[in-house]
Amino acid sequence: MNDAVMNGGVEMGLNSTAMWSSVIPAMEIFDVPFLFPSYDRIAKAIAGGVGEKLSGEMEKKGAKVLIWADYGFVQFANNKRPLTKPEDFKGLKLRGYGELPSETIKALGASPVTMGSGEVYMATQRGTIDGQTSGTTAMYERKMYEVSKYLTMTNHAFPEFVVSINLKFWNSLTPEQQKIMQEAAKEVGDSIRAEAKNEDQKTLQALKDKGVEVYVVPESEIPVWQKATEPVQALFVKRTGQIGQDLITICTGLQ
Repeated sequence: MNDAVMNGGVEMGLNSTAMWSSVIPAMEIFDVPFLFPSYDRIAKAIAGGVGEKLSGEMEKKGAKVLIWADYGFVQFANNKRPLTKPEDFKGLKLRGYGELPSETIKALGASPVTMGSGEVYMATQRGTIDGQTSGTTAMYERKMYEVSKYLTMTNHAFPEFVVSINLKFWNSLTPEQQKIMQEAAKEVGDSIRAEAKNEDQKTLQALKDKGVEVYVVPESEIPVWQKATEPVQALFVKRTGQIGQDLITICTGLQ
């Protein structure tokens, strides 16, 4: 789909930043662990320069960003044991949804497994994997509560989805048409952002109601998890160069 948007095969498309990272590695900024401590921080980061820099990279590839769509925080679920500290991950096989999420799994001591999202339920049920990293909304919708007993709320990543439009097509629109689309895009983006937190909280409670045992990492213990996953941030900068370092600087400089 991303290829189709870039070459004009389709005018518009929606995909995750993890999927765009194969084209633009800096898109993985949203999966750098423990970089975004709150919902407000992700909005500030996008408005404070991250969105502009990544949009510029997208336009170099022939696509224009219309909407940054919040997905919500990412957590860990498994069916082996409660994960209350990084050491608990040792020996587990966990499905990641991209390269950097897989590196986070490795940094915590587990083994990452690559597979499509539609395969995760059956793989967990059969014991091919012990669990996964994903958002609570996806976990609930895919009925992971039937095969995963333990949920650890780490809030370690905050992937985005991107609604993009072919740049050549965009430039063919009249200024009035562009204005209408940008206004609509802002309205939809703001609505999604307002609902992301509510959806996270609602599906967390729904998972609890289904019998999932939930552990919330205390804020005082976050530095321990940050220390364990430091190599992932270093790898991100190594892969992306100056733009990656610039994005990290923007995110860490926010108040």
